[in-house]
Amino acid sequence: MRNPLMNQRLLVICITLLVVLVGCSKDSAEKEPLVTVQTAVAQKTDLSQVVNAEAVLYPKNQSAITPKISSPVRKFLVNRGSRVHRGQLLAVLENRDVQAAVTENQGSLEQAQAAYTTTTAAGLPEELKKAELDAKTARESLDAAQKLFDSRQELFKEGALPRKDLDQASVALVQARAQSQIAEQHLAALESVGRAQQTKSARGQLTAARGKFDAASAQLSYTDIRSPIDGVVTDRPVYPGETPPQGVPILTIMDTSSVIAKAHIPQDQAALLKVGDAATISSNGTLETPAKVTLVSPATDPNSTTVEIWVEAPNPKGAFRPGATVHLEITAARVSNAVAVPSGALVKNDEGAWSVMVVGSDGRAHQTPVEVGIRSGDLVQITKGLSGGETVIASGAYGLPDNTRVEAAKAAPANEGKPAAAEKE
Repeated sequence: MRNPLMNQRLLVICITLLVVLVGCSKDSAEKEPLVTVQTAVAQKTDLSQVVNAEAVLYPKNQSAITPKISSPVRKFLVNRGSRVHRGQLLAVLENRDVQAAVTENQGSLEQAQAAYTTTTAAGLPEELKKAELDAKTARESLDAAQKLFDSRQELFKEGALPRKDLDQASVALVQARAQSQIAEQHLAALESVGRAQQTKSARGQLTAARGKFDAASAQLSYTDIRSPIDGVVTDRPVYPGETPPQGVPILTIMDTSSVIAKAHIPQDQAALLKVGDAATISSNGTLETPAKVTLVSPATDPNSTTVEIWVEAPNPKGAFRPGATVHLEITAARVSNAVAVPSGALVKNDEGAWSVMVVGSDGRAHQTPVEVGIRSGDLVQITKGLSGGETVIASGAYGLPDNTRVEAAKAAPANEGKPAAAEKE
């Protein structure tokens, strides 16, 4: 039988051990770290991915007018700032010598036209007429010789004509036939070759005269300087009476009804854009107009490894001036009802995979793999891993172990840091 005193001692020892174990457990729980973090809620919202860039403005169309001939400027009909239309006469060059050349060539053309008409429509040339007459005479002589031969042949058969006279008629017939054939061949040669060559010669002279006249007329037209486009005169560096140097424009016309903003952006941003994307052009924080992307270059600039893009915007009032620097905002993509978290909530591991730390109902941070989509400002779309409504660590998640106890940082009072006078107000 066990001693009662021994039993009491054993009971005291057990209670003491139990108290020690509970105390140790409490101490270990109190020693587990508690990390204070900034949190945010994964929200559902509409996101727009925007590409920002600085650009330089250019006119929609531009023409630097350079005269095709070297001649002094007789007069200008427009000044800088004048609004002009396509085909409008802007300036006139000295052209009296060119006008004289046109008059001279016009006379030569009229002479060539008259010669061509005489050759082709006024009748056959004299040589051709003589050949026709010779052929006609030869045919008549042949007919007469044939009749004579036939008559003498009848008389010879009747015995009323000696053989000698019949032979003479036969020889005359042979000679007349030969002369007729020669005359016909000569006439045919003149008609087929001679007349064609004379007509060709007259036509060639007419063509040459017309070419010279057209060339002189073109030179005269070059002395009238006309606008090739609608626009505004932006430069007129030459004064009346001066002869502009070869290849130097005397007028510059710009069509500023629309402007094109040209920018160079990184390749990864250019890959997000396409022709037709909506954009905004702004300048000095006061001017702003909607625009659209009209070009995404298919090539990369070898010097800067960037891609050139063009954004076009209407400019009916001329508020935007070519040559100015503007800011571009291009909407590359839009997603409705997207799950989004602050960009600071994303953590990338060594393999390049993304994750966020989700604060569970147990007050601990749980690493959750996610897939990301577009970015809009500080928000990032989560395409997989979150459904919306979860509380994530927005700041302080990097390097935080999984299953760590966390608590949300308290927001600072609205008047913290303000001067006393402000607090009283």
